[in-house]
Amino acid sequence: MLIGNESARDALAAAMASGALHHAWLIAGPEGVGKGAFARIAAARMLAEASEPQKLSPGWEVPETSQTAHLIAAGAHPDYRELVRLPKDAAKPDEALARSITIAQVRSLQPLFATKPSLSNRRVVVIDSIDDLERGGANALLKNLEEPPAGTIFLLVSHAPGQLLPTIRSRCRLLRFEPLPSEQVSAILRSELTDASASEIEALVRAGEGSPGRALGFAGLDLAALEGDMAALAETGDPSNTVRSRLAKLLGAKAAQPRYEAFLHRSPSFIAERARKRSGEGLRTALDAYAEARELAGAATGLSLDAGATVFEMSGLIARLAPR
Repeated sequence: MLIGNESARDALAAAMASGALHHAWLIAGPEGVGKGAFARIAAARMLAEASEPQKLSPGWEVPETSQTAHLIAAGAHPDYRELVRLPKDAAKPDEALARSITIAQVRSLQPLFATKPSLSNRRVVVIDSIDDLERGGANALLKNLEEPPAGTIFLLVSHAPGQLLPTIRSRCRLLRFEPLPSEQVSAILRSELTDASASEIEALVRAGEGSPGRALGFAGLDLAALEGDMAALAETGDPSNTVRSRLAKLLGAKAAQPRYEAFLHRSPSFIAERARKRSGEGLRTALDAYAEARELAGAATGLSLDAGATVFEMSGLIARLAPR
């Protein structure tokens, strides 16, 4: 389902219709806004337009009955390649992924480039994400971008384009993806989480901050209840430390790690939302609390701080928002 970022999608569609499609596109924007999904949909459309245009209707859809869709789904399309981080252990594909896309993966494309496309005059390579390339892999890819193999289109997904080699960025046309409006995130969540309550969808939308992917990552963690506790802290100050202590015990357990991480992620933005409604001394207090909350959340992740103590401290920062 394609929702949002219509201008970026329309720009690529116009380039495809022009008959003068640039060989490399950098699909850049925040993580979780649909860049990778769109790259794969666009790749299928490009290949289908080149090999079986008679089966296509206007838009991005490629019929499941088409040869293109069938071959891609089977991982057998001779003119399509996708580079992603692979599992550390090939025998356990559902476990941890490697830290990077390796130079060996990039080099594995070279035999493909040494021949002509098989089913049409076009082939497509998707890299999701190019941010994950090893430096050696980035340099190897650069040679292909500088001297693109005939008929090859590169679709490069990036969450942080400013960190890429300038020489890679300069070889690409940019498609900028932006965070989605809340109503679009909500529509995606409702379609994916049919059993979620309205309050949980609203909490996930806020936590997603324009990223449906990020919001879906928090699904099933009862964010609505966490936000209720945050609201109680912000409104009462929790003078007896009742809420703080309960949250520290609840989220400090090892089994609660996903909810603990969600709490760390959500707390600074919760404070920021309250800050927008303030002025004067109340605004200064909220901004100070926000800065400290961001620093604490970052330190807790990077330094493996004690979870219970971190939750108690973060709760205290939220409690500073209470009226005095």
